Amino acid sequence: MAQGRFPLPPTSYRRLVVKVGSAVLSGAGGRRHLLGIAAQVAALRAEGREVVLVSSGAQAMGMERLGLGEKPRTMPAKQALAAVGQPALMQLWEQAFSWYGHRVAQVLLTAEDLAHRHRYLNARQTLETLLSWGILPVINENDTVMVEEIKFGDNDQLSALIATLVGADLLVLFSDIEALFEADPRTHPAARPVPFVEEVDERVLGMAGEGPNRVGTGGMRSKLLAARKARAAGIPTLLLPGTRPESLPQALQGEPVGTFFAAGPRRYSGRKLWLYQLPKPQGEVVVDRGAARALQQEGASLLPAGILEVRGSFDVGEPVRCLDVEGGLIGVGLVNYSAAELRRIKGRKTQEIEAILGYKNTDEAIHRDYFALVSELSGGH
Repeated sequence: MAQGRFPLPPTSYRRLVVKVGSAVLSGAGGRRHLLGIAAQVAALRAEGREVVLVSSGAQAMGMERLGLGEKPRTMPAKQALAAVGQPALMQLWEQAFSWYGHRVAQVLLTAEDLAHRHRYLNARQTLETLLSWGILPVINENDTVMVEEIKFGDNDQLSALIATLVGADLLVLFSDIEALFEADPRTHPAARPVPFVEEVDERVLGMAGEGPNRVGTGGMRSKLLAARKARAAGIPTLLLPGTRPESLPQALQGEPVGTFFAAGPRRYSGRKLWLYQLPKPQGEVVVDRGAARALQQEGASLLPAGILEVRGSFDVGEPVRCLDVEGGLIGVGLVNYSAAELRRIKGRKTQEIEAILGYKNTDEAIHRDYFALVSELSGGH
């Protein structure tokens, strides 16, 4: 039964993104767990697999270094905490992997880095180069410069984006719990683990607890959303206990460890997949019912005539969300006009654009080739 969790032989998963949460790396057993995960990753690399590591823990490490019992609340203090903890975190990973003869590279990203197409592609090229050199990338969110507007949310979401970025065959989420349970085991001790999830729907989301742990920013719901995002890209996810030695090799050998989330059909690739998974689109446009129907049912481009409202500030070529009149998300696209320009031409016919602006870039506000329709992907945005 456990072997049947994998639609492909486990040996088919050649490139993995492995995410390690703060709760696994903090506390009395944190160092031991880090060494155990390093050993598991080293074993995978010895089999010829490629691994990209996404590691939380900078703020937790900073708390430990400074002797703090709880995380500060202000953003400058959190940023300073990350600045203290990130070098210590990388030093631990570097030392752990050096015992196996592996070199590591630090990669710090913000959501804004992946929201711009050329920076997204640059990040992918850097990671591909490191992998081709046999170097293990260790990625974390750049907490020292983060603000809410450029924050991924947590490293669960970052890991799903990285899995898509590098074309991973499998996303692995190491957590401080054994698996997904039918209900939060902290409040429902009799809840049973769920070994296999076909699709992360509302019923599955309802199994998650309410909040994160003491040192982390995510929780079970965040991990489920990351698995859903990976599923939309055609990537399966393994949720494993990071505190249990050998859990990843055991899972890949078909043993019933953790929870396996099946991949969905990959309906987008390239630019459209990037658009769908953008962490922070730059603004929003609200469209009328006719435009919404044309986008959703006819695969049409968005014309200025269908735009009712423009929200936020964005330039030409930046990503925006398209909403219907009820506020529902239709999709994400790259605009051919800035927010200021769209405010002037919204609701107007294409033949009026040049008279209003004094020039015309294109007829379309968003061309269909640069638009990702969310409703076509299971799991939503």
